[in-house]
Amino acid sequence: MKNLIVLFVLLGLAACQNDSSIPMCHDPNAAFAAFGQDKDFRDAHPAPLPVAVTHAGKNIEFPVEGGENGRAFLIKSHGNTDKYLLLFHEWWGLNDYVRNEASKWSHELGINVLAVDLYDGKLATTPDEAGKLMQACDPKRAMAIIQGAAKYTGEKADFRTLGWCFGGGWSLQAALLLQDKTKACVMFYGMPEKDTDKLKTLATDVLVIHAKKDQWINDAVVDEFKKNMQTAGKTVTVKEYDADHAFANPSNPKYNDAAAREARAAVKAYLSGK
Repeated sequence: MKNLIVLFVLLGLAACQNDSSIPMCHDPNAAFAAFGQDKDFRDAHPAPLPVAVTHAGKNIEFPVEGGENGRAFLIKSHGNTDKYLLLFHEWWGLNDYVRNEASKWSHELGINVLAVDLYDGKLATTPDEAGKLMQACDPKRAMAIIQGAAKYTGEKADFRTLGWCFGGGWSLQAALLLQDKTKACVMFYGMPEKDTDKLKTLATDVLVIHAKKDQWINDAVVDEFKKNMQTAGKTVTVKEYDADHAFANPSNPKYNDAAAREARAAVKAYLSGK
């Protein structure tokens, strides 16, 4: 099935090259969304386990150009700072696990954290639901939500981005979109951008958390990203772990505690200097 999905993506890209009317021809998030049709990918994402709710923030809404208000979960730092970490959820949506992560990162880094909802309030509790939500996510709407979220934080704000899986790809896209206001970018097993001209516009380096047992964001995908970043004259650091895709999520039955702790320490060290 994975071979069929890859073929589907390649055929889609070929069609884009011959039809200028089709938008987002080389959209990496569309390529990642195609995995939602892959039974092996769905099976690799069992329904998330319950998590203890530890967050202490608030749900917010903000204007989004061309559509309804966007949604996010905000944790404000105890100190006075214009530094923000933007979090991007997995294919499940903005659930309690992500809200907990927002609280933890705000406490550990001493900055504001805004967990952005790219699903407009929708949540999935099964792999089939998650696949449908991921495939239904409109990239143009997602971009507008990110821009609205950034505007909500104020003109003085600057940003670090972090996301997992589906959100790992969007972490990089947000870093590209927010240009010189972006100070750091973390991708947990997310689909990279392949367009070197776009990568040349990055204002930050990128930290990639790579699961060596990942069958989708695999070694070949990560190696290609490293080459493209080098071509673009940008810096990427890849931290590799002997673990499966989505290993860092404790609500995932395939959670790898040792690898997750190591990865978190690496991310904290990276973000603490930004």
